[in-house]
Amino acid sequence: MKAIIAAGGKGTRLRPLTFSSNKHLIPIANKPLLLYPIEAVAETGIREVGIIVNEAHSPVEKLLGTGKQWGLKLTYIYQPKPLGLAHVVKISQKFLGKSPFVYHLGDNIFSQGIKAPYEHFMKKKPDAVLTIVKHPENYRLGVPFFDKNNQLVEVVEKPKNPPNQFGVPGLYLFNHHVFEAFKGKDAIKPSARGELEIVDLYNYLLKKDYRVDVAEIKGEWRDPGKFDDSLEANRLILDLHLKTSIKGKVDKDSKISGPAEIGSGTQVVNSQIVGPAIIGQNVVITDSYIGPHTSIADDCEIVSSQIENSILMKSTHLIKVKARIEASMIGQDADIRTIKTRTPSYSFFVGDHCKIQLPF
Repeated sequence: MKAIIAAGGKGTRLRPLTFSSNKHLIPIANKPLLLYPIEAVAETGIREVGIIVNEAHSPVEKLLGTGKQWGLKLTYIYQPKPLGLAHVVKISQKFLGKSPFVYHLGDNIFSQGIKAPYEHFMKKKPDAVLTIVKHPENYRLGVPFFDKNNQLVEVVEKPKNPPNQFGVPGLYLFNHHVFEAFKGKDAIKPSARGELEIVDLYNYLLKKDYRVDVAEIKGEWRDPGKFDDSLEANRLILDLHLKTSIKGKVDKDSKISGPAEIGSGTQVVNSQIVGPAIIGQNVVITDSYIGPHTSIADDCEIVSSQIENSILMKSTHLIKVKARIEASMIGQDADIRTIKTRTPSYSFFVGDHCKIQLPF
């Protein structure tokens, strides 16, 4: 059994952060997003994993290395252009050979891991497993269609009127028969948007009378491909997994309530921290308020400021910001501060696709 994890893509929905960083390296609860799929695959016992990368592959390879840290053997597979989720399967054939495999999107998080659908696949040995989740906005996803006997008959990408509550998340399981979908007169074709769609692989197998099982994912699923979804994923991980661990120094005038993780070398002075909140290493927090669901990466500085429900990346500085910062993602080396001036004014250095909201 092998696995492939898609870690390419442009991350356009997370610009401007992804102009300078691969979206799979955006931190969720102070851990690069890509590590959640890596750990989920490692927990199944799979050891051979292909990582699909694009031209911005160097940071991904630097983070993952050979995979030895997780007991994995990694092979990097280059995808020159993002031609669809099914295209990832096509270019991975040489690596996968005749092995059945798990295909995990590198920007998806499953709160209970993927062992349940993996074990179903291994024990029942169908030709494919379609995982599904209940989702209030399943019209944005692939949707399974069932007959009157509750048998899967088709998977439709983004239907206007879904007949049920289910959608298809970023976890797919196949055996080697899936590669037949790329050959012959019945081979799948690019969709209207010019991509090979993952739903067409399932539809091909169904039409050819291969066995496709359906497995409902238990627990929570998040796809942090957008700003709001990233914050929601951050909240979920902090709520589910954070435990109090204080390795830094917290002075007697500071107060901590709720679960909080404070890294080594961090100093908290005359401040309030309300968990769940995670604070990295070598952070300085002075005369400030850190609210729930906040992740602060290493080497940040926060002085006389308030922040909650936000993600701060490495080496960010918040200095004497008057209003509370909420529901924000702030990139590496950002500097936000109040300055003295005779005439109140704003000064911005802002990249493409930024969003700024100012109180009046």
